[in-house]
Amino acid sequence: MTRKMKKKLIRIIISFILLILAFILRLDNTIINNILFIISYLIVGYDIILKALRNITRGKVFDENFLMTIATIGAFFIREFPEAVAVMLFYQVGELFQSYAVDKSRKSVASLMDIRPDYANLYHDKKTERVDPNKVKVGDIILIKPGEKIPLDGVVVEGTSYLNTLAITGEAVPRSVSENDEVLSGCINNEGLLKVKVTKEFGESTVSKILDLVENASSRKSKSENFISKFAKYYTPIVVIIAILLALIPPLLTDTTFKTSLSFLVVSCPCALVISIPLTFFGGIGASSKIGVLVKGSNYLEALANTKIVVCDKTGTLTKGIFKVQNISPIGYSRGDLLRYTSYAENFSNHPIALSIKEAYGKDINEKLVTKTKELKGKGVIAKVESKEVLVGNEKLMVEYNIDYIKSNDIGTVIYIAIDKKYAGSITISDKIKEDAYKAVKEFRRNNVKKIVMLTGDREEISKKVSKELKLDKYYAELLPQDKVKKVESLMQEKSEYGKLVFIGDGINDAPVLALSDIGVAMGGLGSDAAIEAADIVIMTDEPSKLASAIKISKKTMQIVKENIVFSITVKILVLILSVMGLVSMWAAVFADVGVSVIAIINALRILKVKEE
Repeated sequence: MTRKMKKKLIRIIISFILLILAFILRLDNTIINNILFIISYLIVGYDIILKALRNITRGKVFDENFLMTIATIGAFFIREFPEAVAVMLFYQVGELFQSYAVDKSRKSVASLMDIRPDYANLYHDKKTERVDPNKVKVGDIILIKPGEKIPLDGVVVEGTSYLNTLAITGEAVPRSVSENDEVLSGCINNEGLLKVKVTKEFGESTVSKILDLVENASSRKSKSENFISKFAKYYTPIVVIIAILLALIPPLLTDTTFKTSLSFLVVSCPCALVISIPLTFFGGIGASSKIGVLVKGSNYLEALANTKIVVCDKTGTLTKGIFKVQNISPIGYSRGDLLRYTSYAENFSNHPIALSIKEAYGKDINEKLVTKTKELKGKGVIAKVESKEVLVGNEKLMVEYNIDYIKSNDIGTVIYIAIDKKYAGSITISDKIKEDAYKAVKEFRRNNVKKIVMLTGDREEISKKVSKELKLDKYYAELLPQDKVKKVESLMQEKSEYGKLVFIGDGINDAPVLALSDIGVAMGGLGSDAAIEAADIVIMTDEPSKLASAIKISKKTMQIVKENIVFSITVKILVLILSVMGLVSMWAAVFADVGVSVIAIINALRILKVKEE
């Protein structure tokens, strides 16, 4: 519980104690009694009054703060002190429920600044100087050592290495770079020393653009109002206008006075709603948390019920993000022998591809059988395995050693193998679609999602295969973060006014789109801190189908909210008509309202029984 929430809870408790004291003491001196009521009221409700006044100056008159203020002040005018305090207490308890639910759903994460490089190694006059990336100019040469982040965009002028591009493209397979290859800031240099000629200043670099995109996307995102605020926007002016009419228009049936008008204001205050609506959302957020979906606010839970377009990242969201051997195509050898020779040749490499091959082999490697291992940056490895020369690598390696290889049409990362200068076959390593992704797509369709789209930085042929297998409506491949933002902006134009676009992603490169979407959903288990920070909802289990379950919960939540509204307002209208006609006393009306509140609360608790499919 946050410090702010603790302060509110303390205020509620103190106010409640003073209210009970005022009732229990029943002092002959009504002035002291009334003072206790007023103190109790001010302790629990001063912030609501201040918000109402502040909003009036900003032109936002008819909101829930204004409704609470005029209803309670009206109660004081007709000397219904307990009613004034009770109404404000009801409201604050409801707000505390909702705040607590949101607080429980939030996850403390690192800041976006983690992807910003702290320095650049400026190379000049055969010396290296560590400087602020902002001070590096276009045309300068910088050094990137193994394990360092690339601080600025540029072109490699010397060296070869593998880059971890996960932060920028979202793809886990390292990218080979050598002379004349372009490198992007935010990537991590895995192996060799690189000399890079800077092509863009820091402010124009990829990593800087990602940070700007997140900030700008957040400012462009439409902010959803809390349901109670939207309800009050329509309900409050109607109530105020009727109260004014009761005070000014000569009565036709009864002797309506200013006091009756104030009574009407007090009775019209929707006590049942101001506590049952937040409580329903509290239950909805709690039910979502139980299945591993953390919702950062009731407005996002409400918006989720209107999901019409779901946009997904690929790697880590629809696929596992873990690369495994998917196919072995031997020529002149058995599958087992080809995998064995390849694993032995890759024994001393910690490259993710090598690790995948050794994992597929799954047996202990006798290192005495491996000699003369040589790694060729950007191409592969050569090793002596049991006196045989084994070449393992990409097409460049096969061409360099004049190996007559057969080009594979497999989709994924293809490794070619030659043994004693003869082509021996290929091994394909690729990501695998999550079993849960199939379920997710099916459940989204069942929840009336009209369009499912995939955005990814991966290659066209891989993306096409994943999209076809999952039966998605559309896909866009080979995208950088700024491209994803443009695609989402375009898709936002396709939805209806009340329909919502949900984006699900897990990487730093997804953060700008998460911030821009109506609802941004991040994978909490494997997702980056930046993605979780920018998201409105976090799936802790990394199962996209959980979002479909959360949509079901949100729809049930909104159904219960609407049931409570219809029931409460129907009873309220009946009581108001009877009170205006003088057939019901105000305390009888208040008692009826409390009964409605209890029924509405019991109905709200039904949301906790919604089961995950």
